[in-house]
Amino acid sequence: MPAPYEYAFNCPYCGDGISILLETFDAATAQNYIEDCEICCRPIEINYVSEESEITDFSARTTDE
Repeated sequence: MPAPYEYAFNCPYCGDGISILLETFDAATAQNYIEDCEICCRPIEINYVSEESEITDFSARTTDE
């Protein structure tokens, strides 16, 4: 069953610290989606892997790449 996890990082555009809620899962699960920065409103590509209800890999990058 998914569990929410608050994850803090810096926006790849404006550099400000922001946080988002990520869903974690018991089995290894990869997620990919676009989330707008709450400060500068630019789209951020979010990629992460959760395993045993913890984030094991995370990246946040611009959609310009």
